[in-house]
Amino acid sequence: MKYCAVLMLTLLPAANFGVAQAADNSKRSAPAAAPITIYLAGDSTMAQKLPEKRPETGWGELLQAFFDEKQVRIENHAQNGRSTRTFIAENRWATIVARLAPGDYVFIQFGHNDSSKEKVDRYTPPEDYRANLIRFVRDVRERKAIPVLLTPVMRRRFDNAGLFYDTHGVYPDIVRAVAAELKVALIDMHRKSEQVLKQYGPEASRKLFLQLKPGENVNYPNGVEDNTHFSPTGAEIMAGLAVEGLRAQHVKLAKFLKQIHKPESVNAVQSGAAARQP
Repeated sequence: MKYCAVLMLTLLPAANFGVAQAADNSKRSAPAAAPITIYLAGDSTMAQKLPEKRPETGWGELLQAFFDEKQVRIENHAQNGRSTRTFIAENRWATIVARLAPGDYVFIQFGHNDSSKEKVDRYTPPEDYRANLIRFVRDVRERKAIPVLLTPVMRRRFDNAGLFYDTHGVYPDIVRAVAAELKVALIDMHRKSEQVLKQYGPEASRKLFLQLKPGENVNYPNGVEDNTHFSPTGAEIMAGLAVEGLRAQHVKLAKFLKQIHKPESVNAVQSGAAARQP
């Protein structure tokens, strides 16, 4: 009997170790959770650019740098020249919806082309624009994913007196109203980018956009003065504004943001704003 008791006492620690080891191995062999995907639905200000269009840069291209790729991945479906209407008509929206998994996000930013009444191929009347935004939100939620609405970014527009003015009409307010009505997180890129452009002013703000002199870049031998599309610096600042909006809205996705330094241009703008506070 004494021998049996001693044998049992000897074997028990080994058995317990084997159970613990098996549990540890099970944890190690468990597959890693799939990363959350952020789908970008929008226009040229957000879109991926072709090599022959560089240095033009969509702000959506810079968004991945703010997230750990193992936790969050960006899938950019934004396209040049698209409005809510044409994005739907070309089945670009249906493509995103079909790919959504529960817990994914869709960042929705339109307005530039919807509001361009003179461009009949893309113009969307305000009432249709509103209906399309509502559809986007409902489609995403039906797939148990999370919509985030963004107002359109500003164009660079200053009058002869150096005063900034907007060109988007009622469209940004429609986004704000839909976000409030449906309780959707809103990143107000319209107001945020307006603040940046005003702080840079008429001349310094050129560096944020696709502005090149003749002969400065092989893609634009005659130069270019584009007040809608961004330079790499401008795109990085706009992406930073979107990230700030995520934090301000307390979107759960914000916990996956890297702690990275803001571009010097962003810091300069914010420092200048602070200095002007009474």
